[in-house]
Amino acid sequence: MRPLVLALTLGWTVLLAFFFANVEIQIEGAAGWAANLPTWRIEHGWALDVFWGGRPMTGYHAWLFPCMGLFFHFPMIFTGRWSWRAEARVLACIMLFWISEDFLWFVLNPAYGIARFAPRYIPWHIHWWGPAPSDYWVFLSASVVLFWLSCRRPRAATSSNA
Repeated sequence: MRPLVLALTLGWTVLLAFFFANVEIQIEGAAGWAANLPTWRIEHGWALDVFWGGRPMTGYHAWLFPCMGLFFHFPMIFTGRWSWRAEARVLACIMLFWISEDFLWFVLNPAYGIARFAPRYIPWHIHWWGPAPSDYWVFLSASVVLFWLSCRRPRAATSSNA
């Protein structure tokens, strides 16, 4: 992937996150993680701790996350071109999108702002490593690795004369 294409991909992903953060601010207001939305919730369970960072599972999120995954995969469906490299890039973009969207939700939300981006104000982000939720660090690292894998040049096939 050329540097300009990579920069545009990253920038476009963050731009999408900016717009969606604003949509979610309009939907949720100050009550993050769909706390005041009329949706079903599963509050506790070992699977939530393992797969969901200890946050409740809601009907809102059960529909939203797969929907975004489908949106990010649409270019591959539209063009009829799929590869492991493209899949790695899509997964990296999805992770970057959610990290950016979540952070922008706090920064842009009048009820929070950057000053209130801290564990004492955000009970649904249970685990923090330093200045950010642990999810940010884990998924940002995974995203970097996936982008790296998607940008690597394929190895040339070698033949042996044995």
